[in-house]
Amino acid sequence: MTNKKTISNWISGLGPGIITAALVFGPSKMTITSRLGAEYGYTLTWIIVIAIFFMISYANMGARIGASAPGSFLSVLRKKWGNGAAIAIGFGIFLVTASFQAGNAIGLGISLAESTDSKPNGWILLFTGISIGLLFFRSFYSILEKLMIALVGLMLFAFASTLFMAKPSMSGIVSGLIPSIPMGSTGLIIAFIASCFSIVGAVYQSYLERERRRLKPLSSDGSSSATIGILILGIMSAVVLICAAAVLNPQQIQVSNAAGMAKALEPLYGEYASGLFYMGLFGASFSSLVGNATVGGSLMGDALGWGDGFRDKKVKFLIAIVMIIGATVAVLFGKLPLEMIILAQSITIFLVPFIGFALLSIANDKTIMGAKVNTRYQAIAGYMGWLLITLLAIFNFYELFIK
Repeated sequence: MTNKKTISNWISGLGPGIITAALVFGPSKMTITSRLGAEYGYTLTWIIVIAIFFMISYANMGARIGASAPGSFLSVLRKKWGNGAAIAIGFGIFLVTASFQAGNAIGLGISLAESTDSKPNGWILLFTGISIGLLFFRSFYSILEKLMIALVGLMLFAFASTLFMAKPSMSGIVSGLIPSIPMGSTGLIIAFIASCFSIVGAVYQSYLERERRRLKPLSSDGSSSATIGILILGIMSAVVLICAAAVLNPQQIQVSNAAGMAKALEPLYGEYASGLFYMGLFGASFSSLVGNATVGGSLMGDALGWGDGFRDKKVKFLIAIVMIIGATVAVLFGKLPLEMIILAQSITIFLVPFIGFALLSIANDKTIMGAKVNTRYQAIAGYMGWLLITLLAIFNFYELFIK
């Protein structure tokens, strides 16, 4: 019994990191990762290592801020830089999450509709309703933690089983760890790094850690939770890329969405294989459907001074608003409208470097962080990561507004 309790406590301790991994690994990220493998084989496996390294660095900063700072991320930032900075970040993140929420709803609908030969809209409405229903539970964080751990477990099982059937080339995987940039791959590389190295996810890590410490005040600073959670994100990304490299690349099959991978598996390995991949897509979509909404609602609520925890009713209301927006757009349009994509991209271009610098600034401030302030190594890694996301933002600005 003691061993079971110890394992249960250890898994629960990983909650914040796993929640972050689950919300980052959504259907859009699965599509990008599948395309990397389908179009370039194993060649770009190395970019997963780069993205995960910097994501671990920033998620660790977020976890330590949540554990050590005298208030939430935005409340600390408000004292440091003023109310305008906090409102800009909270409102901006709310708009971005609301804009992208439809993609999560559509991914969920497709995963269930394709595997059951039904229409997606019913599934979208059903699971959006279930997600909103979860908000009414008093212990919403505990439910969220258990749900995300279960969904990540489902994804790991589904993708690992698919990988076993795909029989990838070990030499191809090893050679893919040597950095190279195939012609025409720059856009996909940038899209992958931007989606995997999620500054918003790192900021949210601070809120998750803060919420966990309300329930368990004597818990650790969350660094191990963040590291393990992001490593799991890296494993899932690598498995999807390798599966696509083994299955899609040899046949030169192009994918436009994550469901394309499942359809390509069926002729080769039967309905069981495609069903497994749809199961993984469902896990990715449902976890992002819930996680993405909680990010937008929590940050907006904190920016407005309505509360910074899942127990605050106004925060739950904002989370529900994001879910409703996503479901409405998904049902009415059946896809993410171009205008919403451009809006989200535009906000992200200007906001992400600002948020990243704010996170780094707080983590480097000894008066706020005390003993948990960034070490020299952590600060250097942080500045390198900030330079990377700033360069990505400049490139995206050029592509969106100048080119």
